Amino acid sequence: MTPPAEARSGLKPFEKTELPAPPNPKGLSWIGVVGPGVIVLGASIGSGEFLLGPAAFVQYGLVLLWVTLVAAFLQTVLNTELMRWTIATGEPVVTGFMRTRPGSQFWAVFYAILYFLQVGWPGWAGAAAGAIFFLFFRELAGPGQEMTVYLIGVGTFALCIGILLFGRRIERTLELLNWVLVAAIIGGFLILAAIFVSAETWGAAAAGLVGYDTATGSFRFIPEGVDWFLIGAFAAYSGAGGVINLTLSNWARDKGYGMGKRAGYIPSAVGGARTDLAPTGYTFDTTPAAMERWRGWWRIVRADQWGVYFVGAMLGMVLPAVLYVTFIEGGTDIRGLSVAAALANAMASQAGAIFGGVIAMMAVWVLFKTQLDIIEGMTRAITDILWTGSRKVRGWRGGDVRFVYYTVLGVLAVWGVIALRLAQPIFLLQLGANMAGVVFVISPLHLLYINTRFLPEAVRPPMWRRVALVAMSVFYGAFVALWLGSMW
Repeated sequence: MTPPAEARSGLKPFEKTELPAPPNPKGLSWIGVVGPGVIVLGASIGSGEFLLGPAAFVQYGLVLLWVTLVAAFLQTVLNTELMRWTIATGEPVVTGFMRTRPGSQFWAVFYAILYFLQVGWPGWAGAAAGAIFFLFFRELAGPGQEMTVYLIGVGTFALCIGILLFGRRIERTLELLNWVLVAAIIGGFLILAAIFVSAETWGAAAAGLVGYDTATGSFRFIPEGVDWFLIGAFAAYSGAGGVINLTLSNWARDKGYGMGKRAGYIPSAVGGARTDLAPTGYTFDTTPAAMERWRGWWRIVRADQWGVYFVGAMLGMVLPAVLYVTFIEGGTDIRGLSVAAALANAMASQAGAIFGGVIAMMAVWVLFKTQLDIIEGMTRAITDILWTGSRKVRGWRGGDVRFVYYTVLGVLAVWGVIALRLAQPIFLLQLGANMAGVVFVISPLHLLYINTRFLPEAVRPPMWRRVALVAMSVFYGAFVALWLGSMW
C-alpha cells in the first residue's frame, strides 16, 4: 500500500481528528488570545530595529526605510503561512519540512545547521553588555575594556538561561515578558520622538518608505557605495529574520492554536508538569462546521500578525531611526563594542543625562529580552527536531520532553559563553542576520510546497499568497547575491 504523501519521507502520516474550536475574543480579551506575534515582534525590536537598522540609517539615511516596509509586509505574509501549517496540523513548520524529500533526517540536519549559523551567536547579550557598561561607568566601552564587557555579557546570558527554568508553560512566560517589552519600548520611543524629532525628519522618514530622498529631491533606493554586508543584514532583520520567523510556528503550537491544542506543549522545569507532546501532527475533514472553525482561527492569525506584528515592526524600526538620525551625525559608522549605547551617549551629551540614561536602560531591556527569545527559540526548535526525528529521544527519561529541552539549553549555554569571546557583538549579529537572508531565500519556497501539497485543498493558500512567497525568495536572494558578490 502506497503511504500518504506526507509520510513518504519516513515520518508518521497525519492522524485524522476534529479541528478544535477557536476562542471568540472581544475587547481586552484579545490580549490573552494573540501572543506568538508579540514574541516574534519582541525578538525583532532588539536586532534589526535597535542595532542594524540604526547603523544603516545613520550611515546612509532614512531613504532605506522602503526596505523595512517591503520586508515587514513579506515577512507578515510568511508568518501567516507558517501559522496556516500549524493550525491545520499542530506541527512546527520544520516538522513539515521534514516530510519532504530527500527525507526527514536530511532536513532535520539542514535546518539545525541554519539555526546554529544564524542565532547560535549570543550577540544580543554582548550588545546589551555595552549598554550596561555605559549605565554604570557613564562612558562608552573602548579598547582595553573588552574583558569587562565580556563578563557583563556572560552574566546577562546566564540570566536569560535562568529565566527559562520557571513558569508553567515556557511560551506563556515569553508572551507576558514581551507584552511588557513592546508596550514599554514602543511607547517610550514614541514619547521621545514626539519631543525631539523635527517635522523635517518625520517628512524624510515618510518619504523614505517609498525610496524618496528628500535631501536630493529624487528617488534613491540604494545609496552609492553601501556596505552590502551591513545592508543585507539590515534587510534580513527588518522585522524578525530567518529562523526567528520559523520559530513562530513552534510558539503557535505551544499557544494551542488550531491543532496545536491537540499536540501539547513544552513545560518549564520549575512550575511545569510533565505533558505528552505529539511528535507528529493531525489533519481534519473540511466539513462546513470545520471550515467555520477554520475561519475563526484565521481571524485570530490576522489580528496576531497584521495587527500586532506588522504594525509593531514598522513602528519599532521607524521610531528608533528618526531618533538616531536626529542625535547622531549622518555618515557616522556606529558599529563597535558600544553600538547599543551610541544613542544613549549622544542624547546624554545633547539633551541631558536623564535622557541618555533612559535610552541606555531601554537598550539593556530590549537586548536582554531579545537574547532570551532567541536562545529559547533555538532550544525549542532543536528540541522539536530531535523529538520528531528520533524515537530514542522520545523514550529518554520516560518520554519527558523537558529533559531534552534543558539538555539542549545546557549545551547552548556552554557554547554561548565561548562564542562571546570570538568577535564583537555587532559582527556576530551581522553574520547571523546575513544567514537569515539565506533562510529567507529557501524557507518561503519550502513552505509554499508543503502548504500546497500536504494540506487539505480547502485550506491551501490563495494565489496572491503563493506569489508573495516566491517574491520574498527573490527579494532576499538579491540581497544575498549582492553581499556575497561584494566579498570578492
